[in-house]
Amino acid sequence: MKLRKLPRLGAYCNTSTTLMLSVPLFLLGALFAGCIYATIPYTQPSPPRIRGTTAVSGYNQRAVSFPMSSNLSELEQPPSKTSDSSLSLDHGPDIAFPMSSNLSEFEPPPNKTSGSSLSLDHGPAIAFPMPSNNSEFEPPPNNSTDEVLSPSTREKQRSLQRLDAQLARARSSIKRAARFCNDSCYGGDSFVPKGAAYRNPYAFYQSYLEMEKTLKVWIYKEGEPPLVHDGPCKSIYSMEGQFIHEFDSGNRFVASSPEHAHLHFIPLSITKLVHHLYPPKTYGRGPLHRVVSDYISIISRKYPFWNRTQGSDHFYLSCHDWAPDASEANPELNRNSIRVLCNANTSEGFDPRKDVSMPEIHLKTGRLDGLIGGPSPSRRSILAFFAGAQHGYIRSLLLRQWKDKDSQVQVHEYLPKGQSYSKQMQRAKFCLCPSGYEVASPRVVEAIYSGCVPVIISSSYVLPFSDVLDWRKFSVHIPVSKIPDIKTILERISQRRYLQLYRRVLQVQRHFVVNRPAKRFDVIHMILHSIWLRRLNRRLPL
Repeated sequence: MKLRKLPRLGAYCNTSTTLMLSVPLFLLGALFAGCIYATIPYTQPSPPRIRGTTAVSGYNQRAVSFPMSSNLSELEQPPSKTSDSSLSLDHGPDIAFPMSSNLSEFEPPPNKTSGSSLSLDHGPAIAFPMPSNNSEFEPPPNNSTDEVLSPSTREKQRSLQRLDAQLARARSSIKRAARFCNDSCYGGDSFVPKGAAYRNPYAFYQSYLEMEKTLKVWIYKEGEPPLVHDGPCKSIYSMEGQFIHEFDSGNRFVASSPEHAHLHFIPLSITKLVHHLYPPKTYGRGPLHRVVSDYISIISRKYPFWNRTQGSDHFYLSCHDWAPDASEANPELNRNSIRVLCNANTSEGFDPRKDVSMPEIHLKTGRLDGLIGGPSPSRRSILAFFAGAQHGYIRSLLLRQWKDKDSQVQVHEYLPKGQSYSKQMQRAKFCLCPSGYEVASPRVVEAIYSGCVPVIISSSYVLPFSDVLDWRKFSVHIPVSKIPDIKTILERISQRRYLQLYRRVLQVQRHFVVNRPAKRFDVIHMILHSIWLRRLNRRLPL
């Protein structure tokens, strides 16, 4: 059958008619194709797996990857030479204490175990990883994990997260003060630290304010005096008892419940333990270790706080010579907990990254009556003074070189009759403070009380409050090897320089005064501030 040939459209229509028919046909075809395409299901491709990351389910089930690291600093961008990602309460000289207003130029390397780092020259300088966004301190949500946790476990995690968020806000505030504050920031307070005696007075002041606003300390109730909740208040170890009694009597920083505490205080008195457990002339550490170990076992079984942080937010405090050895009773106490010690000797295991140096203060009556004060510089007629027994090799060198040999450098093993120890200190411009059997000496604080410039003769000693005080601005440091040159060194100090040192000694005096009840910026609260800095410098496992 022969097909009939269809005529062309153009045979019946002109050009305008062709356009009128073709445009609607094109639009109908496009609409039809779109409808068919919309019915095809879409499958989202799974994200590629990356080594060293783990996927966390989140919003709309999209996979999000977080680095599997316990070190917060590894989540941050590497610091540039111009950026400022860490905080230091320091602007002093040398490696640990830069004299720069830009703290980022002197950032210490990150510490992978704690997410923060400290450096040591004359003392520790605290540094915090400090992102501008506080949320960077909070762990990423993990919905899949929360589903399998018990309600009590989730509540414990939330409690730690709340505490961590409070500390993160405090760190951010301190950093801002260190970088941007000046004298106009603090106009109404009765005391504002100023001057070269402080490494960074604005960072210190803001840190102290944040401590007052935030910090809570829980003191364990277990145990009875005299071994626990007690301590000497009238001896060379007096700071041990003064601190314990202050917190047992209801200091403003004591927490109402342990769940709200940023720090947990173990109120053992090492001095009382040694006194009551040891017969005379016995020195084995066994009884001391057993009591300390038993106490840690009791609180770790009764409460969750020790176990959840391995003791990292716990501290104990003592001025006894055996206090550093007490922590050997428990590996976590020794490795993780904050040890507050007068015997702050780095050659014997004192770690300024986590431990605190406490001043040794000899209160013979338990009070400071008559210990503070002295004449003006023009009425101080003695260049240097020391009186003390031959304890340790440093004092032996000092006495061998200077004992009763010079009227201007007065060094005595025993004071001549009719002379007063405190009066001689008040007559001297410089007071020699050599270490004895242990590195700490009560003469350092006695010199400050007397308005006498301390001359530190020691080795491996971390001085108290070195986080905030620049000791080289109000004291003189003489190496042990330079003991024969003491007079020459001190005579070379100009009168202008001496007057600077003297005025700064008076300025820092308030930080070494013992008050009961404790007052702002006094020695008890300065010790607590040093502990607060260590706690700020730690991110606990959640």
